[in-house]
This record gives sequence, C-alpha cells and structure tokens, in this order.
Amino acid sequence: MVEDCNPIKEYIFEYIENSQTIPKLISEKKFDQIIENVTENCYDKIVSMGEKEEAVGILAIVLLHYLLTNALITSQRKINYQGTEIDIVIPDIKTLEKDQKKTLLICIPKSSDVNTINEKISLLEKIQHEKENIWLVLSKNTPIKKRSFILSKKNNSFSKIIFEIAQFSNVGGINKFKILRI
Repeated sequence: MVEDCNPIKEYIFEYIENSQTIPKLISEKKFDQIIENVTENCYDKIVSMGEKEEAVGILAIVLLHYLLTNALITSQRKINYQGTEIDIVIPDIKTLEKDQKKTLLICIPKSSDVNTINEKISLLEKIQHEKENIWLVLSKNTPIKKRSFILSKKNNSFSKIIFEIAQFSNVGGINKFKILRI
C-alpha cells in the first residue's frame, strides 16, 4: 500500500474534517479523547479496508502525525536513516545524532509476528543506543520487551501516547514550547 494516496488515510482525514467534536478537543488539548473518538468511530471501517495489521498501522501513523502537529511536538515521519526506516523520530535526526537520550523512536511494525517485530527493534537499536527510547505501537498485546502502546477498539493504551511523548519531550528539554505540561 502506498501511504500518500491511501484510502484509509483519506477516510481518517475526512472523518476528522467533518467532525464537530474534534476541533473543540484539539483546542482543549484532549488528545486522548481524540484518539478514543477516532478509534470508536473509524476502527471497524478501517480494519475492513485492508489487512488488519497494515490498516491499524496506517491509522496509528496518521493519528500520530496529526496529533503531534497539533500538540506542537517536533517530529519527523518516515525517515530513512543509515539504511533503516524509522516510522517517527522525536524530535529529529539531528538530535538523534547529537544526544540519543533526548531522542525517541516510535516503531509501528504493521505486524503482530513477534519475529518481525524483534527484527525491526534490532535494526532500530543499532541507531538508537538508548534502548528505552524505542517505543512500539501494536494492534494487539504482544510479548515484546519494549514500551508498547496498543491501538485497538478495546483496551486501547494508544490513547495515552501523546501525553507520554509530551512528558518525554518536556523532561528531556526538547519541547521548546512546553505546550503540554504534565
């Protein structure tokens, strides 16, 4: 699936644009409620639009990109660094090169296969030596020894990810605006 012209991505943005609730939640910085709203109203349709792991991965990337932008948290998306594809880097590659303690890598493997996930993690660990600064977004609870957020209709821990990222950014001193004080 090519993400730039993707029916799942288009569906999510169309839902957000037509929502009466989301602009108010954005202005109130209730990012967890936005994730819950989109998940509640779009998850079943999105999963029916393609292979589940791939569809949930696209949902996660679109929501993260949209919410990080609205939360004024600096990030880069879909970066190829030293031959490794990184889904999301917070704040950016320059910081990864200078100070890995202040850099967070978010991996969205679009798979529930433990071996596939572990392969991605091991590639990321070659460029991010602060192993606790590699987080995952998965479609279901999977036995992985990394901080993981689950994006699913029930038991959705993904809704807390923006606040966790903001806390990481604020503690690390990389969020210049400090918009979200935790």
